[in-house]
Amino acid sequence: MSPAFLVTHSGGFHADELFSTVILSRLFPQAEIRRSRDPQWITAAPDRVIYDVGGAYDPEAGIFDHHQRGAPLRADGQPFSSFGLIWQHFGRDYLAAMEVPAEHIEGIHASFDARFVLPVDLLDNGALNPGTAGPLLTGMLLPGLLESLKPVFDDTEPGADDRAFLNALTIARAFVEARVARSAAKLRADGIVLQAIEAAGDGRILELPMGMPFRPTVVRAGADRLWFVISPRNKDWVIGGIRKSEDGFEQRADLPAAWAGLTGEALEQASGVAGALFCHNGRFIAAAASREAALEMARLAVVEAERGAV
Repeated sequence: MSPAFLVTHSGGFHADELFSTVILSRLFPQAEIRRSRDPQWITAAPDRVIYDVGGAYDPEAGIFDHHQRGAPLRADGQPFSSFGLIWQHFGRDYLAAMEVPAEHIEGIHASFDARFVLPVDLLDNGALNPGTAGPLLTGMLLPGLLESLKPVFDDTEPGADDRAFLNALTIARAFVEARVARSAAKLRADGIVLQAIEAAGDGRILELPMGMPFRPTVVRAGADRLWFVISPRNKDWVIGGIRKSEDGFEQRADLPAAWAGLTGEALEQASGVAGALFCHNGRFIAAAASREAALEMARLAVVEAERGAV
């Protein structure tokens, strides 16, 4: 399939057809985006993909609507929006076009569907109440923010809706691409962290070659023995704690209380480590001028934490 047109409805827009357009326009960059409710455009034809309009779901004919009676449902009975339908059929190809490694495509496709696509589907179908996020957050949800870019009610200038749609599309594309890139990066980090865990042996300190997501891999590997992680950051090195859970800030072990809130010479004196630069008052992160200083600070933190655990 190499459509000449990507067809969705005209007028006001929602997040689901915006995100659908992000996917389709990456796969078919030569296709013209046509926003219309004219029957001649929203009727299936070989030269187009139609989505969020048309009153039918027929992948073979290239039409992906979800407003009609008998609209398709997910395997668990939850509703699709046009975004979910487009992602189901085109998401893997989109990830390949984004140069996601073949061995990661299925995993990222599933996680992106569960964490990004499904909420859009549910909100669009009224199956999820944005008010459950609380009054302060309701207006900050991504679908609502995108829809706030629609023209105001008394903007009657010809083409205002289409111009607003294209502006919102640029923003929607940035969010999708950033989310996919971050998911792919986490999978790349996973292998690096596993190697670092093996290198750490029975020690308490995990050394990484750069800052990267590490906690999910540490948890999955069952490396409960690890308390601190060090890694280079620009010219300095960072010493950080490892949180006990994703839901809170409690660390497996804290940096020494005597270091809290100190910097420079005061921290060097308190720690006895030349090159100690900074320790957060919350005792979950510190900085050092060299790898050697970072390792020594982490080693001292382990000794004190083990002493306190006795």
